[in-house]
Amino acid sequence: MHDAVPQPTDAETSDGEGPGSLAVRRAAEGFTGFVDAVTAGTIEAPLPGGGRTATRFDVLSAVAEDDLCVARLAEGHLDAVAILAELDGDPVAPGQRWGVWAAEPPGSGLTATRGPDGWVLNGLKRYCSGAHSCTNALVTATAEDGRRLFAVRTGSPEAEPGARGCRPVPGTWQAIGMAGSDSPDVRFTDVPATAVGGVEAYVRRPGFHHGGVGVAACWYGGARAVARVLFTRAEQRADPFTDAHAGAVDLRLYTAGTVLRRAAEEIDLDPLDKAEAAGLRALRVRALVAQVCSEVLDQVGRATGAGPLCHDERHARAVADLSVYVRQHHAERDLEALGRLVARGPEESR
Repeated sequence: MHDAVPQPTDAETSDGEGPGSLAVRRAAEGFTGFVDAVTAGTIEAPLPGGGRTATRFDVLSAVAEDDLCVARLAEGHLDAVAILAELDGDPVAPGQRWGVWAAEPPGSGLTATRGPDGWVLNGLKRYCSGAHSCTNALVTATAEDGRRLFAVRTGSPEAEPGARGCRPVPGTWQAIGMAGSDSPDVRFTDVPATAVGGVEAYVRRPGFHHGGVGVAACWYGGARAVARVLFTRAEQRADPFTDAHAGAVDLRLYTAGTVLRRAAEEIDLDPLDKAEAAGLRALRVRALVAQVCSEVLDQVGRATGAGPLCHDERHARAVADLSVYVRQHHAERDLEALGRLVARGPEESR
């Protein structure tokens, strides 16, 4: 039996924050449908590095082109499946929907302590996508011996605030773009957890970088969604300026798609990263796709004006969602990391 998608309470509106908001419900329903389809085998999502990484990226791009918020949740679930396989964790069971909650912005964060009954987590975790729809999550937390990854069962709907469990913090996800990704802060109080891998295993495994390219595949799908209105306009009218804009956008999308396919081929050729090229590859791909997204957002906006943003809800949502999602690229910080790798190699960049 699958866990039910949260339904709105009388106090929740169709356009506000919370598990009953329209955006969150729509994304949760799409997420559940995606996971069910993967479980049933009607959608194939191969593990990265197994010879069919391009298929994995194509699936993520296709979901993102339809709905970026669903793609954010789907990408987290598929990433969790890959992480558990790579670090010898228990496999995902039918009916489970997983997230990967590993953001570590400044702040107190999450701590892990080991007691007589095993690990427990306490503290606040930010940007927990799918906080109301995930049944399980992989979360990073700081233990006495360093940063570790843990598997947890999410939620404690019957508990009072302050009781044992992990609970989304109301009012901490005020986003317009990516609203449906449902990414509030989550408060952990004595949450039982299972360690997955050793200290720093989450970031030191080759799949960490392969997963980063998977996120770029979602951005690429979002850029295609934004471009849709421009290509439709070019088909419907003979106008040299519209054609020029469409040509410029097609060139950018072609470049991003080609780079993603090349990255998939390289991952399949060296899944364990024996050449120590995975970090460099991920930084390059993410930077290029992020740049393409920014250029597509700008070019489509200049070509089509305010009309689609004001009268086409699907297009307006795609623009808002992509503008937020692509900010997972850390701009000059990531470019600095890329430049350091190019200049001094992987050893000196660690």
